[in-house]
Amino acid sequence: MVKEEKYITCKGLYKIFKVSDLEVVALRGVELEVKRGEISAIVGASGSGKSTLLNILAGYDFPSAGTVEVGEYNLIGMKKKEIIKYRRNEVGFIWQQTSKNLLPYLNVRENIELPMLISGTDKDKSKRVDEILVALDLNEISKRYPKDLSGGEQQKVAIGVALSNSPSLLLADEPTGELDDSTGKIVLESLKKVNQTFGTTVLIVTHDPGIKTDVERVVSMRDGRTATEVIYEDLEGKEDEYSIIDSFGEIQLPQEALEKSKIKNRVQLKVSKGIINLEKGSDE
Repeated sequence: MVKEEKYITCKGLYKIFKVSDLEVVALRGVELEVKRGEISAIVGASGSGKSTLLNILAGYDFPSAGTVEVGEYNLIGMKKKEIIKYRRNEVGFIWQQTSKNLLPYLNVRENIELPMLISGTDKDKSKRVDEILVALDLNEISKRYPKDLSGGEQQKVAIGVALSNSPSLLLADEPTGELDDSTGKIVLESLKKVNQTFGTTVLIVTHDPGIKTDVERVVSMRDGRTATEVIYEDLEGKEDEYSIIDSFGEIQLPQEALEKSKIKNRVQLKVSKGIINLEKGSDE
């Protein structure tokens, strides 16, 4: 099915942190669009701004400037009640550290049901938990406690907790960061199954570029900006990579393009009336 409906829109997104008397720019005009029902990933090295962007999309933090919309929610200037409603109903979040996702004194089934109890939903809680247990293949361990689960099982349960209130958006912050490759693959397969079974929009943040074979699209971040986008055609076994020109007409060239052209300093392309101008510093 071709996904056309725009669901997440970020334009000119900036985030500035103040550390003592210094200002640290974490996001520098980030541009991002995600379609409803898409499973995609944001890839970047530590400090690239990817986790900052994810926290903004989750409603845990707010940008310093720019626009960010998720579905019917405008995340700029939301009041406290709107933020609570957004976090409870629209978005589910999976932390890298399993200790943040699960309560140790509740078993698997109770952990998954807890968000529904907190939100006071009138839906059939037992039925929803059963749906999640089946989708994630957790029925056999539903009565176990977190201490009795492997790291991969804990992350699968964390996915279940994030899905409890039937959110339209599932955000995962380095969900395989503490797992070995084979276990991480199982967790990524679980996220793909969630996307296919429930139609949930899934956005994964990771430092691993190898994730491209597990998602439909990969957006790379560098120096607080979205730089390139890779669309992976799973059935055809090929990929297409594009550089991103933002709404200000600026672009970040991939590092390999800079090396090939032997340009040592940062290069900036500006688009004006359909004309692309190359600006560069000295090669010395």
